[in-house]
Amino acid sequence: MNKGIIIAGVVIVAVGAAIIVPRALKPKAVLEEAPVPIVQVEEPRPADIVLYRSLVGTVEPSDVVYIYPKAAGEITNVFVKAGDVVAEGQAICKIDTKQVDSARLSMEAARTAMDNANSNLRRQQALYAAGDIASAAYEQADMQAKSARIQYEQAKLNYDYQMEFSNITAPISGIVEQCDVEVHDNVAQQSLICVISGAGSKAITFSVTENVVDQMQVGDNVTIEKNGKEYQGSITEISSMIDAATGLFKIKASVEKGDALPTGSAVSLYVVSDQVSQAMSIPVDAIYYSGGDAYVYTYDNGIVHHLPVEVGIYDSVRAEILSGIEKDDQVITTWSSELVEGAHVQVAADAPAESDSSTGHDNVQTESTQAE
Repeated sequence: MNKGIIIAGVVIVAVGAAIIVPRALKPKAVLEEAPVPIVQVEEPRPADIVLYRSLVGTVEPSDVVYIYPKAAGEITNVFVKAGDVVAEGQAICKIDTKQVDSARLSMEAARTAMDNANSNLRRQQALYAAGDIASAAYEQADMQAKSARIQYEQAKLNYDYQMEFSNITAPISGIVEQCDVEVHDNVAQQSLICVISGAGSKAITFSVTENVVDQMQVGDNVTIEKNGKEYQGSITEISSMIDAATGLFKIKASVEKGDALPTGSAVSLYVVSDQVSQAMSIPVDAIYYSGGDAYVYTYDNGIVHHLPVEVGIYDSVRAEILSGIEKDDQVITTWSSELVEGAHVQVAADAPAESDSSTGHDNVQTESTQAE
């Protein structure tokens, strides 16, 4: 009986030893220290930042004239049609104003009267020189000759005006954009006869609000885009009065080498809305916001600092920093969830090369983070 108990006890002890000894001999697990985040840094640097505003404009000739008759009448001849190229002074059409003949007759009568007055003056001058007439008679003949000459000049001026009113000519060289009159048409002084655009050069007109027009000046550059092709130009005119029809200010810009732009077509154009030159700047992605307040993280001897900043204008790449950091601060440009005030980080250029085991550890850490 006692022998059996002893044997059973020995067996229990042996089994317990078999369990305890391996556990005692197994080395303790070593807790791996979390790796220090690796970041990239950049010092603020001067940069030009330009912001553009997108608008829509209309192509117009740089010079365009609208021709209206100065006197009503019947069209007797038409010498051009839409699409024709004309030179300055070239005949466009002829109007029978019913006054040309009358003006011509008046001018001829005035010329005859002037010739008679001049002949009489010459006779009176000879008689006066011979002492046959008094000076009063000679002076009267001289006054009549001067009056006749003035009347002739007035009649001739009226005739010239009537001829100008009757013969419509091109005031500039260019292309006939519109000519809607035909022979025997009766036109009034408010009837549009022809539209001529200056050959070659084109202009862009567009409208802007009061807030935008205050930021523009004559000479500012503009970029025009049509069918994927860009043209350069500059602002030439800025209206100081609001257009009653649109409630906007009309702007006009010239276009360089824009001869191929169709007159009347719509184009996209970009004007500078704001700009700074050589401003202290950092990458836009390095700026964070909390409650509308901007801040950045900086690196200082392995320590992260959280600094509020004042941001000026910015584009898709860089942002102007007005205050909050100095030009020799090292701004952290990469994001990490471990970026907090006082955190320890390491600059990418100073980080040791990663081994295969560390890479595997990082992969496991990433997966576990995603799983969370």
